[in-house]
Amino acid sequence: MNRQKQKVVYIIADMGTAVASWVIFFVYHSYVSNMQTPVATIKSLHCSFWGVLLVYPFYCVLIHYLSGYYLRPFQKQPLLEFVTTFMSSLVIALTIFFLLLFRDVVISNHYYLFFSVLFLAQLGLTYFVRIFITHTVKNKIRKGKLSFNTLIIGTGINAQAVFSQLQLNQHKNGNKVLGFVDPGQALKENNDPKSICSLSDIASVIEEHHITELFIVADNSNEDELFDIVNQLLIFPVSIKVLPRVYEFLTARIRINSSTISPYIEITALSMPDWQLCTKRFLDIVISFFVLVFFSPVFLYLLIRVKRETPGVAIYRQERIGLHGKPFQILKFRTMYSNAENGVPQLTSKQDQRITPFGAFMRRYRLDELPQFYNVLKGDMSIVGPRPERQYFINQIMREAPYYCLLYNVRPGLTSWGPIKVGYTDMFEKMVERLQYDILYLENMSLLSDMQILLFTLSTIIKGKGW
Repeated sequence: MNRQKQKVVYIIADMGTAVASWVIFFVYHSYVSNMQTPVATIKSLHCSFWGVLLVYPFYCVLIHYLSGYYLRPFQKQPLLEFVTTFMSSLVIALTIFFLLLFRDVVISNHYYLFFSVLFLAQLGLTYFVRIFITHTVKNKIRKGKLSFNTLIIGTGINAQAVFSQLQLNQHKNGNKVLGFVDPGQALKENNDPKSICSLSDIASVIEEHHITELFIVADNSNEDELFDIVNQLLIFPVSIKVLPRVYEFLTARIRINSSTISPYIEITALSMPDWQLCTKRFLDIVISFFVLVFFSPVFLYLLIRVKRETPGVAIYRQERIGLHGKPFQILKFRTMYSNAENGVPQLTSKQDQRITPFGAFMRRYRLDELPQFYNVLKGDMSIVGPRPERQYFINQIMREAPYYCLLYNVRPGLTSWGPIKVGYTDMFEKMVERLQYDILYLENMSLLSDMQILLFTLSTIIKGKGW
């Protein structure tokens, strides 16, 4: 079943329970305030009821989204589901209740009663409908009506053992193994009919069969071979799991996502909690929209200034590699003379003669990167995250540091520890050094670390030390 469709099911259910919760609260409030019967209240509904009813469901869905509830629609743990619903309902009830207090709608001697009715209605209805949906999904998995197409990367004895374990636990996890993928460049001849393709042909198989999970069980692979396999797989938006022994080659962080089979570790899972991931994206959208709208006069001035200084386009487009290794067009105010590279990627430095006088000023205060807030708004980038590189330089970096591919798990950013600590990368060694800070960020992602990075970045910009 499509994950997006399951998210929509939860969203529609939450909107429905939000409407029901508001109706219950409004009818009870009218009854206590005006001593009207429920029937009389419904007959005398006024514009304030309908006005709030139009907004309230969307506000509830926003709070539920920020809680991270919709991020993993098929991975619901009972206790976590209740806690998430409880906290979301509490936030919703508190904000609505204080808005009513602000408007002097709530009668003074019924404060706690009104709040309790709103909170309990929101919590009870939302949680009841959610557990019904979740229980329905689990029943479908148990009966084999719902499954998640899975591939095993490897064809050896360990791969066969993993296949047996997944088959044994299919009624719990829903993993339906379609076959084995030979990690070599060409499919070896063997007697196993479930070996369906080689690693080089996996893209078409993932797309055709809607694969959602990959298990890497490559026997006798060394570090370089493992990174090569991971690098080829991280470009796909699927869950990738490995055995702990393999994972030790990749990173020291251990994150076990399944207790039903001898532990597999999801290398595509981030250390940042789900609610922080959703809040991070929400803040990206809000801040980017604010910057693009309220700083539009600054954008206009810079655009005119760049055009007047030297001929050529004011906003420069360049292909960079982003989330899941997908290329995108990054936007920058042009800081160099036109055709400065002549098609050959080159690193830059403070003394680079290709940089215009005003371009040097913009780089010092990082004004040239302001158009990238549009990339953030589109979803190509985040405000905080590893700086995106061009494929030409990535190929060089990966020869020295093959773990660069781990950065494909996150959206690249406007700023991170790398640019702050290393600055502009005018030599290859600095690019590798900056990667160490990017990996450090990846392993310790949190909203708190994002705030620290933003404060350091603002300090760097104010001091004119953008170089």
